[in-house]
Amino acid sequence: MYDPAQARIEAQSVKAIIEKLEGNSDPDFRVRALLIKEQRAELVKHHLWVLWTDYFKPPHFEKYPQLHTLVNEATKLAGASGTKGSADLKAADQLLAKIDEIADIFWETKKAA
Repeated sequence: MYDPAQARIEAQSVKAIIEKLEGNSDPDFRVRALLIKEQRAELVKHHLWVLWTDYFKPPHFEKYPQLHTLVNEATKLAGASGTKGSADLKAADQLLAKIDEIADIFWETKKAA
């Protein structure tokens, strides 16, 4: 079933890891946490791409012309130039906000169906 909630859960995990990294100087912990953060960020991209490529259809893109841009911006925030490649808490918050915008559109399309 399609649902942006899984992307949000993974993005929340990314943010939580970034917050934990800020207060921990143990090198072993940091390496493990960074690896997990990168995996979770990759999952965010995966879940967003599934929505974009499999769920959203041309009528959705016509009604919500900002949708392409939102998905692009969100996947960039989850990617190497965003939360996957950095420990930027601001980027994590921006990612969550973009996912919420996509979720709002998603649920609007579900009401219309």
